[in-house]
Amino acid sequence: MGLLEWLISLVLSPQVFAPLIFPGLITALVVLLTVIWAERKIAARVQMRVGPLYVTRRFGGVLQMLADGTRYMFQEFIIPETSDKLYFVFAPVLALTLAILPFAFIPAAPGFSPVKSPLSLLGVLAVTSSVPLAVLLMGWSSGNKFAIQGAVREAFMTVAYEAVVFVSALAIGLAYGTLDLEEVVLRQHLPGILLNPISAFTFFIGMVMSAGRLPFDIVEGEQEIVVGPYVEYSGIIFGIGMGLAYLKLYAFSLVFSLLYLAGWEPLLTPLYNLYPALAGIPLFAKAYLVMLFVVFLRSVYGRYRLDQALRAGWRIYFPLALLSVLLSVLVRVVGYA
Repeated sequence: MGLLEWLISLVLSPQVFAPLIFPGLITALVVLLTVIWAERKIAARVQMRVGPLYVTRRFGGVLQMLADGTRYMFQEFIIPETSDKLYFVFAPVLALTLAILPFAFIPAAPGFSPVKSPLSLLGVLAVTSSVPLAVLLMGWSSGNKFAIQGAVREAFMTVAYEAVVFVSALAIGLAYGTLDLEEVVLRQHLPGILLNPISAFTFFIGMVMSAGRLPFDIVEGEQEIVVGPYVEYSGIIFGIGMGLAYLKLYAFSLVFSLLYLAGWEPLLTPLYNLYPALAGIPLFAKAYLVMLFVVFLRSVYGRYRLDQALRAGWRIYFPLALLSVLLSVLVRVVGYA
């Protein structure tokens, strides 16, 4: 085998293709740019405002996000004198790494996953739940009271939504008798959103809280704390901080589609035979539609206060998540799976 053939086989292997291309980094970057554009256009249409138009006006400003990203890349990265410089630089890199790692556990198609594990669902949730630790480090290392306040808000929100997400995910895993994301899809004779709608609802709310999307973008409440933990960051590092929420939303949308929307089903067999990852097109389409619905909420809901979000997380959504576990137990007792 020649060098070129070896490189092609390496790139097309699940261990490289999945985390790097789909559903990994390159696809995540495309999703990041297009979803931000769609979010602004949707909000402009709903609220009767003007959306992105300045760049490629004829095409609705479709390249505006690419222009914004380019601007971030060429801005000066400033390290404040009062910051803990080592951790100030290290924390965003750690946060970005933790935000990308979940794609290693997410299968794009049957048998096409870089890390095959019977506990892949727990692997995704464990890594995504580590991202707030890096955000806390970003706020603490900045040496800015607004950044520290935003980091504390992140800690409060983490306590509120992590339990909801984990219990909801375990409920659907109990219903299908597995915590392997690929096996969950294979066993979905009835989509999870119909089998356990309570789990689907609480997981959806939890993922919106986790991603910090409206009405739960409390960590970055501009009016009070000036974008929270990221206030001292500039240039491309600030762009990374702003992109973390969308990366988490993308990962959670993929998991939501796998757990509750039958993943890559209906399987496109001709595309699967051509190359397995191509069978993930239905999965990507479902996840993208979920993301569009989440960003649509920005246009119709106001921001919760921190106490309101915490109260809702513990008094409403967590009890509902526990109820979804009881529903899954009932499903297992009656012998669905």
